[in-house]
Amino acid sequence: MQRELIVKKALNNNVIIASHPVYTEVVLIGKGIGFNKQKGDKVPFDQADKTFLLKDEQEKEQYMHLLTHVDKAIMTLMNDIMFYIEERMGQSLNEHIHVALTDHLAFAIHRVHKNIPFNNPFLFEIESLYPKEFQVASEVVQKVKDELQIAFPEGEIGFVALHIHSAITDKSLRDLNKHHKLISKLIQVIEQTLAIQLQQGDINYNRLIQHLHRAIERVYQGEQLGEQKKLAEMLKMTYPVCYNLAWKLIKVMQKQLNKPVDETEVLYLTIHLQRLTNKI
Repeated sequence: MQRELIVKKALNNNVIIASHPVYTEVVLIGKGIGFNKQKGDKVPFDQADKTFLLKDEQEKEQYMHLLTHVDKAIMTLMNDIMFYIEERMGQSLNEHIHVALTDHLAFAIHRVHKNIPFNNPFLFEIESLYPKEFQVASEVVQKVKDELQIAFPEGEIGFVALHIHSAITDKSLRDLNKHHKLISKLIQVIEQTLAIQLQQGDINYNRLIQHLHRAIERVYQGEQLGEQKKLAEMLKMTYPVCYNLAWKLIKVMQKQLNKPVDETEVLYLTIHLQRLTNKI
């Protein structure tokens, strides 16, 4: 491994862009690493606390923009937060989080200063689906409050948790948000069809949310559950309302995801739906 890299640009005292023999450019982060550095200077590779690539030109430009337009105290804190998230999650993060989460929190801070209201309709579902990410996100929000005296609304924890989940799974926020909107739509169909109000926090509700999420994952992975003809006949006869509703939900999923859904999903959905009516 090359021991020294050539400085291309010092973005601030703690961040520099350097030439790399393989990756062309890398971003080096470390306390004081950019102090008094000029283009062409050499910097020891091991002086950096964190090294990451921004292969996407648009992301690179966005990161440069953030460094010049976001308060230095926020950027310094964000570097610390990235280390903290990696340590707490016990795994490396996709490097797009350096741009995505920094940009998001910078705008969230702007919203707080301007008293712009917002809400997160998927807060409970996010906490239920990603409990570890949610816990770490709550710690991140607390860090921002302690360091910058910025108090975020509770919904912000959910957004940070999504960024963390995206960074450890390499899933785009767009896809994650699309999945949560689909789950929200499915819940709405269930409540309308069964004429019930689902209670967030109820164990059967939590199980349903998690099952719907896993079902969506199985659709994308093309996973087959295998035929269950006898179970299908029994559920169809015993719980016709929930069985028909399960088929309705499958059709909504197929339309929204534009992918085929394994018919056996109907059976497991029927069981979850029947639990919600407190009859099994």
